[in-house]
Parts: sequence; structure tokens; C-alpha cells
Amino acid sequence: MIVPAAKIGTQYLLFGGAGLISLLAFAALILVPAIGSFGRNWEKATAALVSICVLAALLALGIALGIAIVYYWDDIRGLFG
Repeated sequence: MIVPAAKIGTQYLLFGGAGLISLLAFAALILVPAIGSFGRNWEKATAALVSICVLAALLALGIALGIAIVYYWDDIRGLFG
């Protein structure tokens, strides 16, 4: 018996894929070089912690920008049309 897959909206799949790609890019471009540039374990742990703080700052910036775009959407749309 084949169990049907849950119906998930296209936007959720796209946002999930974009989130996964973003996390992979963060790990490959920020986290791995930061950890690899140090030799001692406490230095690597500190580099990982600082990298996670950078991730939190980037997330906060993205959320703030998204909120600003939603809030001022009528003004933004008026600029271009």
C-alpha cells in the first residue's frame, strides 16, 4: 500500500529549499574557514560561537528588512509604478 505524500504548498518547499541553501552557504563560506583557521580547541569553539553570532545578526537583518518591505510596500510600489 502506498501512502500519499502530504500536500505541502509550493511556497513552503521554495522557502525550505532557500533556507537549506542559505545554511549550507553559511557553513561553507563562514563557519568552516573560521574553525579551520585556528589550531586549539578553545579557539575553534570561540570561532564557532562568533560565527553563530554572525548568523544571528544576518537573520535579524533579513527579518528587519522583510518587515520594512511589508510595512512600506505601498510606498515602494508607488515609486515604480
